[in-house]
Amino acid sequence: MASFGWKRKVGEKVSKSAVQQFEAEAEKVPADGGSQDEEVDWLHAIKRRRQVLLEDCAAKSKRLKDEGAQLAEEGRHWEAIKKWDEAIQLTPDNPLLYEMKSQVLTILQEVFPAVKAAEMAVKFRPLWWEGWQTLGRAQLNLGEVDLAVRSFQVAIHLCPSERTLWQEDLVWASRLQKQHLATKEKIRQEEETKKQILNAPELEQDYDFESDEVLAACVAVAERETRYEELTRTAVVMDAEGNIKNVLTGEEGSEDTATPSKEQFIKARGL
Repeated sequence: MASFGWKRKVGEKVSKSAVQQFEAEAEKVPADGGSQDEEVDWLHAIKRRRQVLLEDCAAKSKRLKDEGAQLAEEGRHWEAIKKWDEAIQLTPDNPLLYEMKSQVLTILQEVFPAVKAAEMAVKFRPLWWEGWQTLGRAQLNLGEVDLAVRSFQVAIHLCPSERTLWQEDLVWASRLQKQHLATKEKIRQEEETKKQILNAPELEQDYDFESDEVLAACVAVAERETRYEELTRTAVVMDAEGNIKNVLTGEEGSEDTATPSKEQFIKARGL
């Protein structure tokens, strides 16, 4: 049976003196190299490199933020958002970038992305009252009046000395909340009146057509129909003092003069 073993193919005819010289030189190299390796702190070098990279990211993010702010001042909103998105890729935990982005998205009527951006701002900096103010304004644009009132209340709790929170944001949100509740009540009355018309109790009885009861039943049904028509043609509005009124559609002066202007409602804070 054949046996297998390692066969020497290279170095069989190398002289003994050459081998000894090679081994001597090999012993010197590790000794020299070891002294060099001991002088280099590779762990410190890696940490330092990482610190430099983080500093570069922060500096570039700040530059992109400032460029976006300049574009926003010039009305180039989508270009500003692009700059801030690039900055967010570098510093994803910077709440100021999300807050500025939310303001511009609100101006552009991108209501849902504006709310999401503002939520990220308060997530990374929950004690920042300006972030809660921006979130409340974005929620108002989305139609979430109750959530907006809560956000403004949190902002006031964090910074009770800020007059705009009391006199503009919370006052306006509270008025919208009252109007929203009045509108819900009006819709409830419409549905109830319509149900009474369709299922009028007077129509379920048998009457003597020559009696006065038939006339009374017809009058009752007609009154309900008139009431329903009035409700359908009525809009719930709010006057300058914050009082809720039911105004017939098309009537002069039904427009709400208490609505703040675009400049009042959206403030380019930090831009």
